[in-house]
Amino acid sequence: MRFFKTIDIYIIKKFLGTFVYAIVLIISIVVVFDLAENLDEFLSKNIPVKAIIFDHYFNFIPYFANLFSGLFTFIAVIYFTSKMAYNTEIIAILSSGVSFRRFLRPYFFSAFVIALFSFILGNYIIPPGNKKRIDFRLNYIENNTVRSERIIHRQIEPGVYIYMQSFSSNNVGYEFTLEKFEDKQLVEKLSARNIRWDDETGKWVLNQYWKRFYRDGEEVIVKGYRMDTTLNMRPEEYRKIKHETETMTTPEIKKEIKSMKMRGVNAVEYVIEKHKRLSGPFSTFILTLIGAGLASRKVKGGLGLHLGLGLLFSFSYILFAQISTVFAISGNTPPLIAVWLPNLVYGAIAFFVYRWAAR
Repeated sequence: MRFFKTIDIYIIKKFLGTFVYAIVLIISIVVVFDLAENLDEFLSKNIPVKAIIFDHYFNFIPYFANLFSGLFTFIAVIYFTSKMAYNTEIIAILSSGVSFRRFLRPYFFSAFVIALFSFILGNYIIPPGNKKRIDFRLNYIENNTVRSERIIHRQIEPGVYIYMQSFSSNNVGYEFTLEKFEDKQLVEKLSARNIRWDDETGKWVLNQYWKRFYRDGEEVIVKGYRMDTTLNMRPEEYRKIKHETETMTTPEIKKEIKSMKMRGVNAVEYVIEKHKRLSGPFSTFILTLIGAGLASRKVKGGLGLHLGLGLLFSFSYILFAQISTVFAISGNTPPLIAVWLPNLVYGAIAFFVYRWAAR
């Protein structure tokens, strides 16, 4: 017996076709609004049309579509399932001896296809495009590409720690201190009024420095006005670029998390992004089950009520996900729990909706 029967293929075509239609329709509306909002900027700054099309919109469309793929999935399921229910197609299918569980098989196959594409796009393909899209906005629309970082404590290699009061966008760190420890004992301390990165030499330049260390059991203090030195750190490590996590593939994020933990840097935003790239595609299955369960039953209010309930569930899920992410960034909730909590809650809702619809 074939795995997919005619009715399965019919539902899969309906599901994926409606999903694509919903994406094209909503993205078209979003692009029109975005163009209307930014048209003055595009014209006043004489931005090349080629850059607008290929650097901005060519990368904006897949980013937006993937970001809200769960919402598009939910709308698609609600819409075509509700139409099937009110055309008595679902009653005919279930009356023929097909269980509700078996009826959901093509739904989950379609959800798997969408989730797989979303996972591949979000983890490996869209991030390089995001870099072009963000660079476009930073170069043409916004002027503040980098935020200065303050109160910096880092471990740049085992037993070597640095401190800077602040690090500016022009690669200058202020009130710099470097400390070396051996067997938990401080053996060397280097302080400077400021430290500057020299692009030509690829070295750090310390100004108005003093260095204290021990030689043959005696303390030695050395002072000077300038010293060039090589340190195991780069200036980009202390610059915060807007939306940087969106421009990195998942392997790059994992590598950066490992590097940041070694240096003692708070990597919570990167950890959150890593978990979101898996929890997002997984939510496709949960929203599909909720949508299919809600729309498979005829209720008073028809398609309008189904769509209303669908939008309520989908937007509440998005709001819940954003709120839990804020708690993770503030440090009140572990990133893993914060990112996956909406899926756990709505997974429980999906279970009860399934039990109600299968009766």
